[in-house]
Amino acid sequence: MKVANRREAMLKAVLSGMTDVGALCEHFGMSEATVRRDLRALAEDHRIVRTYGGAAAPVGMHEPEESLETRRQSFREQKEAIARVAAAQVQDGDTIFLDGGTTTAAMARLLAGRRDLRVVTNNLLVIGVLAASDIAVTLIGGDVRPSSMSTLGPIAQLALSRVSVDKAFLGADGVVAGRGLCEASTEQAYLKECVIRQAASVFVLVTSNKLDHASQQHWTPLERAWTLVTDATRDAPVLASFGRHSEVTVLSAGAE
Repeated sequence: MKVANRREAMLKAVLSGMTDVGALCEHFGMSEATVRRDLRALAEDHRIVRTYGGAAAPVGMHEPEESLETRRQSFREQKEAIARVAAAQVQDGDTIFLDGGTTTAAMARLLAGRRDLRVVTNNLLVIGVLAASDIAVTLIGGDVRPSSMSTLGPIAQLALSRVSVDKAFLGADGVVAGRGLCEASTEQAYLKECVIRQAASVFVLVTSNKLDHASQQHWTPLERAWTLVTDATRDAPVLASFGRHSEVTVLSAGAE
């Protein structure tokens, strides 16, 4: 692995909460000297803070949120593949929740030809597709978030407390094994928590660049059985940490 790629992977690990030198050595299969050298380089670039025995993310560090148009254009093939695997989990008669995001919007397009379904959603991107189909649609109200074209806030939370779903399909800015989903705002993170409480089964749909990636500061805990749907292949190193958690089932949309 090239030094630059290795250090990016190490940065991702530190931001995900893997802050001990020993744990980093074991995770990457590298010597302590190499790990310490990489941590020192990342600290000199002000990307992490060195601590006794390891490293930590700088206080307040988070990545700028991508625009809706950027998200629409990025990783399109991967999102379509994830959407196909996710749509295959939906059975006739199901009531499902579709979260905000472009991957769930891709999933909605695949479901539009179905009949015996009900979709509960806060994703305004899917309304035009589903409203013209034979699928029953319930739109969760609330405050419109233009950067994602989704609804959230107290009204959305209240509406969710009055419904239950068989399967919830959630997106995220990042997902960290053993910790949960990270989001750009408290409202987004808490709304996902509300959805999880009302769902019999939970599916998280993310491209592989979001795995073990703590890009934002607001968290939705995942403290129950859930299914990860991603484009990473089953033997991808980035999935190793998820494999160590028995509550996680992984469905791969990637070519083996």
